Amino acid sequence: MADDSDLRRDLVWRIEARRAAVQAFLRAHRPRTRRRANIIIICSSLSALFTAGPALGGEGFAETVQDMLDLESGAYVWQFLCLFALLVSVAGAVLTNISKSQDDINRLSMAEAANAELEGLSALLQFGHLTVDDGVKLYHQYSVKIPFVEELPPPVRAGYGPPPRR
Repeated sequence: MADDSDLRRDLVWRIEARRAAVQAFLRAHRPRTRRRANIIIICSSLSALFTAGPALGGEGFAETVQDMLDLESGAYVWQFLCLFALLVSVAGAVLTNISKSQDDINRLSMAEAANAELEGLSALLQFGHLTVDDGVKLYHQYSVKIPFVEELPPPVRAGYGPPPRR
């Protein structure tokens, strides 16, 4: 049977492998979530902008835009503004629902919290402030919180790795 130091080293190695998977997940998903949130904000703002002119300026606004664009009728101004408002509003609504259905922000928060917990667990094990049995229990508790993070091949770090098989 392996001694305590081999078991401790193996557990730390597994923790580091799980942390690497979590960090890869965060690197891949943070930018996409930010982009989607920014596009939703822009679409909402554009929708408000396209409807603000006619709402606040009324016919005078429509006539001014008609003259600036040399259009035959003020109806074209209303039609284009309503069409643009509709398009960006629908785009914003679709992106909002996609974001909610994928639960992006909650998943990022859970992954960041699990990464911090795993980092602390690794440190406690490395410095001997936690038994291996307690470390295994905590590792399991932290890992089950992030089932959406796929496992990666374990990292190779000096001094860490699974104990040699005997």
